[in-house]
Amino acid sequence: MRFTLFRPSTAAKYAVVAASAALVVTTAGCSSGGESAGQGPNGKTEVTFSYLWTGPEAQALEKVIASFNASQSQVEVKGVSNPDMQKQLASMSSAKGSFDISDGFGNQVGSWASKGVLEPLDQYISDDHVDTADFVPAAMGQMKYHNKTYALPIAVHSFELLYNKKLLADAGVTPPKTMDELASAIKKLTKVGAGGNITQLGLGNPDLPTSITTLGYAFGGDWNDPSTGKPTPDKPGNVQALDFYAKNVVQAFGADKVNRFVGGFGPYMSAQDPFQTGKVAMEIDGEWRSASITSTAPTMKWGVTQIPVADPSLAGSTQLTTSTLFIPANSQHKAAAAKFLAYMVGKDGMLPFTRALGNLPARTSMLDNPIYNDLQNFKPFLDSLKSDKVHALSSAPGGSQYATDLASAIDSVNRGKASAQQALSNLATKTAKYGQ
Repeated sequence: MRFTLFRPSTAAKYAVVAASAALVVTTAGCSSGGESAGQGPNGKTEVTFSYLWTGPEAQALEKVIASFNASQSQVEVKGVSNPDMQKQLASMSSAKGSFDISDGFGNQVGSWASKGVLEPLDQYISDDHVDTADFVPAAMGQMKYHNKTYALPIAVHSFELLYNKKLLADAGVTPPKTMDELASAIKKLTKVGAGGNITQLGLGNPDLPTSITTLGYAFGGDWNDPSTGKPTPDKPGNVQALDFYAKNVVQAFGADKVNRFVGGFGPYMSAQDPFQTGKVAMEIDGEWRSASITSTAPTMKWGVTQIPVADPSLAGSTQLTTSTLFIPANSQHKAAAAKFLAYMVGKDGMLPFTRALGNLPARTSMLDNPIYNDLQNFKPFLDSLKSDKVHALSSAPGGSQYATDLASAIDSVNRGKASAQQALSNLATKTAKYGQ
C-alpha cells in the first residue's frame, strides 16, 4: 500500500492509485525475445529507468543512479520521472517497451505477472547473486506468482500506533498495549463540545482501510488465505477489528459527527495535519511520519508504540506494504536492467535511498544500521520488522478489486450503514465470485 507517489510518506494514497491503475492493465503483446545491443557512445549498454517518484524523492533516486553509473563500466542508467502510471502500463502492454526497469507496489505483482507484463527475475537473481533470504519474509511473499519472482522490494513500510504525548499526559493515558486499553484511551481522548460536536478525536485514521486491515491482524485475523491468496474478509479476527472501530468510534460518537469532524481536517502531512495540530490524539500510520513531522511540526512531542493486540500472543502484529522494482517483459535490455536492480536492492543502493526518503529497508541485515539513527521515532518501525507477526496483503490476481471492494465495505460501516459482520459477510459472498 503506497500512496501520493512517492513520498512513501504518502504510501496510503498510492495504494489506492495502484489498485485502480492495475485494473487498466492489458495483456502484453509479446516480449522482446532477447537483449538488444543498445550501446551508447561510451560503450555502455543504456538502460532507461522510468520511475514514479517526483520532487525530492526523485532527486534522491538520481543520486543513487549516478553512484551506480560510476561504479562500473558496462551499464549506463538514465532516470526518467514519469508519475503517470497509465502511460507506464500502456508501454508495458506494447510489443516494444519504452523503458527497461520501473517501480511499483507489492500488491500489484501477482495481477501484473498473470497478464504477462512482468519479466521473471529468478535467473537474474541467481546470475547477479542477490540474497533474497535477507529480505523481510512478508515482503518477499508479495513478489511471487506461481512460484516465480517478478519483482524485488526496494523499501518497505510498516504501521504502528502514533500518539501525541501532551494529549495523552493531559488525559492521564499511557500508550495502550491491549485492545481494552485502546478502547479506554479512545474514550478518554475524544472531546465533545457544545451541541455534541467533536473537538478532538481519540483515534484518527489517515487511511481507514489500512488502519482496519492492520487491526485485523492484531485481532488474529487474516485477509487472505495463506496458501491460495484468496480473499477471506469475514474471518472472525477481521470482523472483530472492524466491529471494534465501529463500537468505539462510529457508534460511540455518531457516524455523522465523526465524519463531519474528519471532513474539516487539514491536508495530510501538511502544517495543518490533524495529528500535528492536536485534533487527533492517536493514529495508525507509517514510518514516513518520522521525516514528515520533523519537517512540518519540529516542536511536536509525539511517540510510537506497537499496535495494541487482542491477546498477548499477538504482540508485534503489524501490516507491511512494499515499494518494488521490476523489469517489464518487453524491456530491450533485461540483463543490464537486472544488474542495476541488483545494485538498487543491495547495500549501496537501498541504504542511501531509504534513508533519504525516510523509509524502511527491505533487508533484515540493515535494520540496525546507524544511518537511520537521526530519524525521530524511527526505531520502533525498524524493530517492528523483526517480528514474526508481520503480515502483508496478498498480491494474487484479483487483489486490486479486493482492495476496492474492501474499502467500500469498511466505508459502509464507517457511515453507519452496516454492521461489521454484515459488511464483511456480504464482501465474502462477492469475493467468492472473483474470476468466475
